[in-house]
Amino acid sequence: MFVIVVYDIAEKRVAKVLKKSRQYLYWVQNSVFEGEISEAKYKKYVTELKKIINLEEDSVIIYNLRTSKYSSREVIGLEKGGQSNIL
Repeated sequence: MFVIVVYDIAEKRVAKVLKKSRQYLYWVQNSVFEGEISEAKYKKYVTELKKIINLEEDSVIIYNLRTSKYSSREVIGLEKGGQSNIL
């Protein structure tokens, strides 16, 4: 599956969410990740995110797409991130 993850996390936990997300997906820009991920890895990623975030304060939105084949992507302005998940 192809997922797009956007989040709004309190500052004290944002670095942990960033690091965890880079283990599974590609960084696109501040607080946005995307990429192909298996069902098993997706479940593991979500479980790990739930352990990091505070459900009363933080927000994570995950868009699930069956494939990126029928989607399009347009960047207006500076393109940040890329296909590298190296810090």
